[in-house]
Amino acid sequence: MPKNSKQVAYLHNPTVGNYHYGPGHPMKPHRLSLTHSLIVNYGLIDAMDYFIPYRATSHDMALFHTEDYVHFLESVSPQTIGSVAKEVTSMFNVGDDCPVFDGIFDFCSAYTGASIQGAQLINNNKYEASGFCYINDIVLGILELLKHHARVLYIDIDIHHGDGVQEAFYLTDRVMTVSFHKYGNLFFPGTGDMYEIGADAGRLYSVNVPLKEGIDDELYASIFKPVVRDVFDFYQPSVVVLQCGADSLGCDRLGVFNLSICGHGECVRFVKSFGVPTLVLGGGGYTVRNVARCWTYETACLLGREDDMAPDLPFSEYIDFFSPDFVLHPDLSTKQENMNTKTYLDSIRVVVHDNLKQLSHAPSVQLQDVPPDFFPQLDDDQRAEMEEREDARMSGSDQDMYD
Repeated sequence: MPKNSKQVAYLHNPTVGNYHYGPGHPMKPHRLSLTHSLIVNYGLIDAMDYFIPYRATSHDMALFHTEDYVHFLESVSPQTIGSVAKEVTSMFNVGDDCPVFDGIFDFCSAYTGASIQGAQLINNNKYEASGFCYINDIVLGILELLKHHARVLYIDIDIHHGDGVQEAFYLTDRVMTVSFHKYGNLFFPGTGDMYEIGADAGRLYSVNVPLKEGIDDELYASIFKPVVRDVFDFYQPSVVVLQCGADSLGCDRLGVFNLSICGHGECVRFVKSFGVPTLVLGGGGYTVRNVARCWTYETACLLGREDDMAPDLPFSEYIDFFSPDFVLHPDLSTKQENMNTKTYLDSIRVVVHDNLKQLSHAPSVQLQDVPPDFFPQLDDDQRAEMEEREDARMSGSDQDMYD
């Protein structure tokens, strides 16, 4: 830990909230602007090292994605998408769910760079926890961590299964993926059965906890804590990536769980209690005001300041978004019936525990010829210049940003 350094790094690109997927789309990048405003106005920003992260290049992205796909994102726009062959748009899965919007590549560049740089900060032994890079490219961040860490643990509390990360590392024991998610009744993406456990060298290193509708704080904690404790005991990770998708909150636009902000934050607190360096990322979350509340509260949890937060939200330029209650912890309970029983959750816990017991030992590798970091270290003059460039980039209309 460098002299005078704080234990939590906060990576936020001030431009990411300016992008817009299109009218009616549930994903609202503007939620990041609301979150940042709350973090600033609660005074949490002063307790962290604040970084405006690098923008990842097409070369960085192609370390995992195909060059054709990255080039497509770099060149496509709403004005040109109509001339792109249908076979291409189908192959790259763009359309209603993943629309082409103005600045799509710059948006990807901003959030991908944040995740990779957060991983680099941990690799350089600078921080016990690094986040929030609220939108992220998780796989690239993990690949960066694998340069310095033999065992990376990925934990996902988004309501949707962490299928992309699981698939990327399904055949290796270097990364253990643990996903708590809604499963069944054709819920997207349709994967995440508890018997998806990995293959080849990665057998037993994928852990899935399929949950049913309506789970509340008490039952969620009753499965989350013993599973995560077993994972730490058996796998002994040297670094953690924690994805805090807020669509598992009650009242989420696309969710079916009944978690409160405190219940969601308890997962962050529990993972933090193990004292392992952690990269904390955002994910889903489609009721904008509650996403901002949740991630602000969890930032406070990382700082150990959650008990100091005033129940009434501080005044900011976005205060009207939090009408009519203007509080940090609104009632998010719904009429959704809890379909999870203690017996059902206990059966999952037993299966997971028995699988983990089969791990002969925590895997290790001999790390030699470590590749260079994605990004060099900045001196003060370089950082000031970068921040000036970012300020110059901040522009664009607010129209339709909140629809």
